[in-house]
Amino acid sequence: MALILDDHRRFESLLRDLRDSSSDRDAVRQAFATLHVAHAEAEEQHVYPQLRRKQAVGEHEAEHGEEEHAEGHEALLAVLELEGTDTQAFDDAVEELAKVVNHHLTEEELTILNPARDAVAEGVRAEMGAAFATARNALIDDGCGSLENVRRVVADARRDGLLDDEDDQDED
Repeated sequence: MALILDDHRRFESLLRDLRDSSSDRDAVRQAFATLHVAHAEAEEQHVYPQLRRKQAVGEHEAEHGEEEHAEGHEALLAVLELEGTDTQAFDDAVEELAKVVNHHLTEEELTILNPARDAVAEGVRAEMGAAFATARNALIDDGCGSLENVRRVVADARRDGLLDDEDDQDED
């Protein structure tokens, strides 16, 4: 759990850096992309299923988390596909990414991670954390934040019904 929360704080820091016109925004967006994809995929592989098995979270919470990961990937793709980082289009895309990601971080911490702390034994949390870290780090090493991979992840999410076809903004 600690690594998940550390990643959440890192996302917030990277988003601040993406807003900062004096930072190396291209490097920051690549770092954000790599961490976002690795974090989300590792959670979906090793955290959400285990929490469902332990009945710490319901199917709805886990599915909603996966949908929000997909929305984050979609917003991330919009940032990655922009040529320059010194345009209003880039700033707008970063703000949309920040909105989607910050919403997810808050909701996940409240509806998934907090119940997991109470409902899952410390040993199980440690095993889950180790599996999460191993998968996350392997994905990072594999360059999972590349534009091509993020395009594939978004296409897979759309195919799997995790994303609305158009910009239908459901405010859950």
